[in-house]
Amino acid sequence: MEVKKYRLSSLTLPFTGLLGFLAIWSLFSSIPGVNLPSPLRTWEASRLYILSPFEKRGELDQGILRFTWHSLVLVAKGYSLALLIGTPLGFILGISRVFQRSFDPMIQILRPVSPLAWLPLGLVLFQKSGPAAVFTVAICSVWPTVLNTALGVRSIPQEYLNVARVLQLSRWATIFKVMLPAAMPYIFTGYRLSLGTAWLVIVAAEMLTGSPGVGGFLWQEYNSLIYEHIILCILTIGVVGFVLDRLMSLLQSRIQGA
Repeated sequence: MEVKKYRLSSLTLPFTGLLGFLAIWSLFSSIPGVNLPSPLRTWEASRLYILSPFEKRGELDQGILRFTWHSLVLVAKGYSLALLIGTPLGFILGISRVFQRSFDPMIQILRPVSPLAWLPLGLVLFQKSGPAAVFTVAICSVWPTVLNTALGVRSIPQEYLNVARVLQLSRWATIFKVMLPAAMPYIFTGYRLSLGTAWLVIVAAEMLTGSPGVGGFLWQEYNSLIYEHIILCILTIGVVGFVLDRLMSLLQSRIQGA
């Protein structure tokens, strides 16, 4: 009985929240002088992009899922670089106090720099919007992985390391058999935060460069004053970010449960 109630509430409560959101949206859109399209107007103006999600009619006139795919490809490239760089760097920071004291100040200086500052540097270095966007995604999303990995390594109980010494494990065996599993919850927290950051950054990068993608489409529709499509992009960004976070959470539970 309790299971049925839980399943029912897990369906009805989100649906109720959605209805409430649509009601508030409709209320604000009906206020005189507010240029906010109603949900119905947004659907009517955007249904071509939703019902034909992969159709390409022009460089910046494509289905919403085709735009999303362009953005996700760049995110995947930049995010992969961030993990490849950030994970070992975080391990070194967590293991070596000397390395931490040497480079932590520089990390704390670079970490809060906005993607709006990194993107022009990427354009100067690579001369193309695609590589510049990948560079911006990588350098902005690497820091959560670095810091959480370092925190996870430093949080490993000393007893685990003592057991590794008693068993006379090599340095690499200690890292892969003891430290990595113990730090995994922290590492995956960093991965999830980095993925969210990567998705936010790519939208900003595409807006600035006008690249095909959700961000580029959003910026074009803003300049064209098509507010319905702006809302479509905002909802798409939110839904994709939610799905990415849930997929990473599922991957984390599968790996830690294995």
